[in-house]
Amino acid sequence: MPSQTVEIPGGNYRSFFPGKDEPERFEVGPFGLEVHAVTNAQYLRFVLANPKWRRSAVRRIFADENYLRDWASDTEHGEGLADRPAVYVSWFAARAYARWVGRRLPTLQEWEYVAAASEAVADATGEAEHNQRILDWYSAPSPATLPPVCSTPRNHFGVYDMHGLIWEWVENFNTALVTGESRGDTGLERSLFCGAGSIGSANPADYAAFMRFAFRSSLQASYTVKNLGFRCATNSGNE
Repeated sequence: MPSQTVEIPGGNYRSFFPGKDEPERFEVGPFGLEVHAVTNAQYLRFVLANPKWRRSAVRRIFADENYLRDWASDTEHGEGLADRPAVYVSWFAARAYARWVGRRLPTLQEWEYVAAASEAVADATGEAEHNQRILDWYSAPSPATLPPVCSTPRNHFGVYDMHGLIWEWVENFNTALVTGESRGDTGLERSLFCGAGSIGSANPADYAAFMRFAFRSSLQASYTVKNLGFRCATNSGNE
């Protein structure tokens, strides 16, 4: 069974790197978001039902050689991993799982909108203590075995682990470096993610967001990473 979702009310998302002709704030409509990342137990049900996504069968164009490398076998995730987040999963695989359960990946804007919340308020991007906690996690090495989902405090929206457990795929992760109007702009603004790139952002003080955008810009859809997983979203009112 897929995870429980919570209804996220619509609101404003402050774009970290607005394009040349784009507004600094975007409207995010209401949507549903899973309360925690997809677990190994949930992902196992997916690969059992879809043999082409098993570790030995997946095509390399869709997932690199590290796909599900922490699992015991094609059809076993291993002892103690059931309630841990599924990682070493590519964007293609995450997207296929989401479709299989009748859901989708959240957009970058939706994910960042929810991730801006602390336990107390919907937008804590201006709170130094909150931002420092995120940066402390980013700077810490990943443990050999990840903690279970719901290991961090639930945020204002009722969602766990937006920070402090894993990085997460979003639907449009690969738009991080595209600038301007996408239909007419095929160039990549690579200077955004040099050492001084945050100077051009909407909020240079939000260095945690800068790190997320830099990480996303380094990814390809077939990549799998030991602390990169995903959670699913739904359109408002849909399970």
